[in-house]
Amino acid sequence: MSRKRTENDSVSGPVVTSHAPVDRFGFLKQEHGNSPERFSKTRTTSSTDHDNREERKVRKWRKMIGVGGSDWKHYVRRKPNIVKRRIRKGIPDCLRGLVWQLISGSRDLLLMNPGVYEQLVIYETSASELDIIRDISRTFPSHVFFQKRHGPGQRSLYNVLKAYSVYDRDVGYVQGMGFIAGLLLLYMSEEDAFWLLVALLKGAVHAPMEGLYHAGLPLVQQYLFQLESLVKELIPKLGEHFTEEMINPSMYASQWFITVFSYSFPFPLALRIWDVFLSEGVKIVFKVGLALLKYCQDELVKLPFEKLIHALKQFPEDAMNPDTLLPLAYSIKVSKRLEELKLDYEKTNAKPVQP
Repeated sequence: MSRKRTENDSVSGPVVTSHAPVDRFGFLKQEHGNSPERFSKTRTTSSTDHDNREERKVRKWRKMIGVGGSDWKHYVRRKPNIVKRRIRKGIPDCLRGLVWQLISGSRDLLLMNPGVYEQLVIYETSASELDIIRDISRTFPSHVFFQKRHGPGQRSLYNVLKAYSVYDRDVGYVQGMGFIAGLLLLYMSEEDAFWLLVALLKGAVHAPMEGLYHAGLPLVQQYLFQLESLVKELIPKLGEHFTEEMINPSMYASQWFITVFSYSFPFPLALRIWDVFLSEGVKIVFKVGLALLKYCQDELVKLPFEKLIHALKQFPEDAMNPDTLLPLAYSIKVSKRLEELKLDYEKTNAKPVQP
């Protein structure tokens, strides 16, 4: 049974349901990799100053979106550049769930389809149910919401993935979808998370993502082709080294696209990327990937194949700091070239990729 929506479901931060020592996002502190504590040493201002800044930021955002999002569309039409700038600076965590629904178009889908999610969860069966059950425990295993076997987090994740596999039987269920659904469930109810997944895969605002999960992963193949070309053009020294060492993007970047960095990136960075991804589309994945390679290229070009593969899956802490990486990513312009490379890919492969 789906969890009933409450008034606060859309505006709360990550669900924390354990007395174990956890960080503010709900990850166990001993599971260091995704913890925002990794970046605490970079904060130079006092905690009070930081809290005051956050309060002012929240007030600005509340004024911008209105009660329950009532003013959002009007504000976006009037001041799109301010909205873009504020999203890039990071959505306040207490409002993230609601804002994600507003910028993705999923709130409209929810309102247009009353009762559909409950129907899918309760009355339909899916050929993917056993696959989903098998993978559930692999999704954010260090987060308290998903840790308990058959607990509320795992049940909610199962319901959302099962419902989508019924809603779109052509896609069904693919493993990487669990991390996307899991991330969404930390910020909203089951039903909200389901419709945001629909909005992403079916393309409510930006290009549909479902091609990432079709047989043969056709959209992943296109994105890897585009990324490889961009690396050679924008970071030629590293591109040449990759060629010499026979490194191609499928060896390190597939998960970047399939899970939009939610699989292995530090959680605070993943959230900031998702803020922009939902607002601006997949180009931010290319920008972040290129920024990461550019930031680390001096070290990467020194490494032989085996060490290079390891380094491309385990980037240094300083490279993963959102305040360092994201400004570099925003400075990289890729939109026009991505369109050109998409056409090149389609010509090479004889038929257009269905996104």
